[in-house]
Amino acid sequence: MSSTSAWFTGTSPLLIDGELTVGDASFETLNPATEEVVGLATDATPAQMDAAIAAARRAFDETGWSTDLGLRVRVLRQLNEALTRHSERFRDLTIAEVGAPRFLTHGAQLDAPVEDLLWYAGLAESYDWETDLGRAEPMGMASLRKVRREATGVVAAITPWNFPTQITVAKLAPALAAGNTVVLKPAPDTPWVAAALGQLLKEETDLPPGVVNIITGSDHGLGAQLVRDERVDLISFTGSTATGRQVMTDAAAGLKRVFLELGGKSAFLVLDDADLKAACSYAAFSVLPHAGQGCAITTRLLVPRDRYDEAVAITAKTMESLGAGDPDDPGTICGPVISARQRDRVESYFAIAERDGGSFATGGRRADRDRGFWIEPTLITGLTNASRAAREEIFGPVLVILPHDGDDDAVRIANDSPYGLSGAVHGSPERAHAVARRLRTGTVSVNGGVWYGADVPFGGYKQSGIGRESGRQGFEEYLETKSIAELA
Repeated sequence: MSSTSAWFTGTSPLLIDGELTVGDASFETLNPATEEVVGLATDATPAQMDAAIAAARRAFDETGWSTDLGLRVRVLRQLNEALTRHSERFRDLTIAEVGAPRFLTHGAQLDAPVEDLLWYAGLAESYDWETDLGRAEPMGMASLRKVRREATGVVAAITPWNFPTQITVAKLAPALAAGNTVVLKPAPDTPWVAAALGQLLKEETDLPPGVVNIITGSDHGLGAQLVRDERVDLISFTGSTATGRQVMTDAAAGLKRVFLELGGKSAFLVLDDADLKAACSYAAFSVLPHAGQGCAITTRLLVPRDRYDEAVAITAKTMESLGAGDPDDPGTICGPVISARQRDRVESYFAIAERDGGSFATGGRRADRDRGFWIEPTLITGLTNASRAAREEIFGPVLVILPHDGDDDAVRIANDSPYGLSGAVHGSPERAHAVARRLRTGTVSVNGGVWYGADVPFGGYKQSGIGRESGRQGFEEYLETKSIAELA
């Protein structure tokens, strides 16, 4: 076990009905930079998942959690305080288990979501839970009308491994602030981050039993069990588009509400009046944090055709200068990918790109290291937007550079994708904003602007998902609306 990341003295526990518990089986969680065992996590059984769902159902139906706004706000603030107290331990754990570069833990991997808890607490306190619509006389009946907003019920929160704390908080915080109870199923690759969060909830907050239940497991069937269970009211899933389709299918029998945040193949558009060197350098940097393992990362770079070769040279040089390094080093931008399976998947796209006529201006292979799951930062040239490497989500430090013939052509290429999660435009402000408005994506960065934040709704068009996470819109994903009228 890594001494820098030790959190539990033994197997990490599940959180079920307010109790930390282990089971008979466990599985290893690995450090992707070294392949060392970080520790053992409880490998939950279907019976334990059933107990977690039952606990969440009971806590919603039989306790005052959904109506006690003060308690909900207090718990969110207590969790913020607990994570802040233990931030350095949590930071080390995140670096060791997730392979996240240290610099990212001072942003979206840890510090930012910890602060986001306070934003949701404040939103819950100020939210208009009941709106008076006043008096009306429909069908001649004088009536006083109002609209109430209430918790939906039991939420199934299924999270991926790439940003486990950020995505978990983005689901837990609004769900709890709205008055729901939750069963959280984290990815098998990052069970300790979720289990550590469960321990803090149990030991350092006033969270009532059953309100949050955390089930770790190596079996993806546990997620399907959770989605299909008739006691669950809402599914909040972040992951691949293929799995998202299956989640919708599994939830359809019960007509459950489904919120999906899925894949992306976002485009970075460089207009012909942009500073080419600055834009291409920024695009190269943008694809490398956390080894490109982010759904909203801009992995297609669109540049003016008459400056294509120059853009390739600038981009490749920047990627080479950044390289891939030890995630514990504060100067590292690109660390390892999460697993051997993911490394092999990324490598398979190198072969696909070559078969489609592509070549590598830099990278295109594993990094030269004895241990760990490493891919060199890679720039693929010579492809069209119809190629698989330009259309499918690779989830590695890989950028495909494509030529365009002006603003209209750039917009056409960017929108010619099954996805619509994010995008970026660099150029003179008026033109860049005009292009940004034409992109069929849920978020757009103009000239380096950062849209990330708890108050900003995040989600995608097309096959990038359904609904929005974060912001007021994300909070309202977890609410039901009830209209009430009484005779005046």
